[in-house]
Amino acid sequence: MKVIIIGGGIGGLCTALCLKKAGFEVKVFESVKEIKPLGVGINTLPHCVRVLTNLGLQEKIAQTAVETQDLLYFNRFGQKFWEEPRGRFAGYKWPQFSIHRGNLQMLLFEEVQQVIGTENVLTNHHLQEFQDNGNEVVATFINRENGEVILQEKGDILIGADGINSVVRKQLYPQEGGPCYSGNVLYRGTTWMKPFLSGSSMVMIGSLKQKMVAYPIDPRLDENGNQLINWVANLKEPDSEKITVRDWNRQADKARLVEIYKTWNFDWLDVPKMISEAPAVYEFPMSDRNPLDRWTFGRVTLLGDAAHPMYPIGSNGASQAILDADCLTEMLIKETDVLTALQKYDAERVPAAAKVVMQNRAKGPDQIMDMMEERFPTGFSTNEIPHDELETVMNHYKQIAGFDVQSLNQKL
Repeated sequence: MKVIIIGGGIGGLCTALCLKKAGFEVKVFESVKEIKPLGVGINTLPHCVRVLTNLGLQEKIAQTAVETQDLLYFNRFGQKFWEEPRGRFAGYKWPQFSIHRGNLQMLLFEEVQQVIGTENVLTNHHLQEFQDNGNEVVATFINRENGEVILQEKGDILIGADGINSVVRKQLYPQEGGPCYSGNVLYRGTTWMKPFLSGSSMVMIGSLKQKMVAYPIDPRLDENGNQLINWVANLKEPDSEKITVRDWNRQADKARLVEIYKTWNFDWLDVPKMISEAPAVYEFPMSDRNPLDRWTFGRVTLLGDAAHPMYPIGSNGASQAILDADCLTEMLIKETDVLTALQKYDAERVPAAAKVVMQNRAKGPDQIMDMMEERFPTGFSTNEIPHDELETVMNHYKQIAGFDVQSLNQKL
């Protein structure tokens, strides 16, 4: 069986590795001329690290990632109201990793080239259209610069793993329109600075109106003992300043951001200094799409951000794409009939991913930030923290996203 994968991002590359390991013929097509390490930090949670471990990649990832030890929530005054261990520190069989998105993508890209052969990973091939002929799929690729057709590829299955602006999804749903903008803008940067808290902590500060996320993404320290910290500022923007351009390279006004966060100087983290010492700051509108009723049409299906783009809340975007890859491979192994396998993949992953998309729209685990801000706008005393309520929210999200420790640890 031959599988055509559209998209060389994290989801598409993991799918290629999973399918090749299962014995399928795989070919990956990427639109850009050269795959580069774009983006900033991401987290891979234990449920997807399980998949990466089964692909033999855990040790390689660990060399360039930080194994996250704990997750802590603070209000805008720097008061801690929630703390929990993560990954293996929380009793999971698998770690949670914080890593530069580009490093993970390049690691996967190099692995895919080795496993399926460089001749089966084609860049600068933009999908123009596909046709499902019943017994095969034919994909037509063009050179985006001149629009010339450069290849027609035939396969048994076509997987659209081509991101939030997926060509495959647009052909399946031509009337859908663009992404849904949340009204929040993410400001992303990385800064070499002294480690904070445990040195492998992930922190959430503030509320959804004004939030800061920070965590280390490189296990190495420089000659001054500094660590590479990834940070994301999340601001609710007025309609007059609304942006909708999704571009990893769109630079923002760093000085403005420093001014907005100027009072967020805590004894464990100096936020304005962290922002000011970043080489550059990039802005990115927080967007998703409405969940679909189905991803699969005949021999064509969707995966990752092409299927379920979601707000980056709860560290689940890349993780859910990797879960898609694992599930799709499992169904193709179990079922001799391709169409049945794709329908079973659809039946399992469509509702599961939709729940995560909608839960993230409802603030996911970060709803505890707004809960604390609304109840204690001027701060709180330790005995006022509603521990049981916070724990209920956090545990509920783990169950929805598929990484509650009891269920996950039963898997191989």
